[in-house]
Amino acid sequence: MNVVISQPMFFPWVGLIEQVRLADQFVFYDDVQFSKGSFVNRVQIKTASGIKWLTVPLKGVSLGQRIQDVEVDHARNWQRQHLDMLKQAYAAAPFLKDMLRVVQEVHGAHADTLGALSEVSMMAVCRYFGLDTGRQFHHIGELAIGGSGSPRVLDTVKHLQGSRYITGLGAANYLDHEAFEQAGVAVEYMAYRKTPYPQLHGEFTPYVSILDLIANVGPAGIGCIASGTTHWKEFLHHE
Repeated sequence: MNVVISQPMFFPWVGLIEQVRLADQFVFYDDVQFSKGSFVNRVQIKTASGIKWLTVPLKGVSLGQRIQDVEVDHARNWQRQHLDMLKQAYAAAPFLKDMLRVVQEVHGAHADTLGALSEVSMMAVCRYFGLDTGRQFHHIGELAIGGSGSPRVLDTVKHLQGSRYITGLGAANYLDHEAFEQAGVAVEYMAYRKTPYPQLHGEFTPYVSILDLIANVGPAGIGCIASGTTHWKEFLHHE
């Protein structure tokens, strides 16, 4: 049973959706502190004039505020701005209409918090690629598991009866790998393939929003969401 635990992110890069694809149980970890400058509320897209940011404006964020409590600033028409940017950047993309439908679906949800909006965006992408089936999605708050850091992650995996915990590269800074081993849970890190696909506007980059994949490749883009994993000992050996 593969468990993935991650902060929700607004139309994230392909790598995060690859984690979803590998998961049997996916947990939205949205009751942790929001970090300004993170990718939770902003993502890159390619344009004819270079990389640009799609940023969701937020109401006054206070120090230590949780992702699930940060409010989206709907006083600004950021939805229209995003659509205009996307229409211009991907005007020549073969699946432009598909991508815009996904974006408008998310806009239509009228999510008021950053956590909710980011989750809605990820689930819309999952539905597009058929990844909403074959796995279960949870909110960390609904699981009622206290604590923080590595012990809380392990308790969450155990609660979901996971035998394998799959995580992004940043977890190497805080995860107690030995504790997972002792609990009978294998820890594996993402081995991102960064599979190239046809892109507009110059040299390929894997770090843009998955909206880029939808616009350029359409449903067949599921073939690019295909990274594997590396056991933690091998991963740390090469770090």
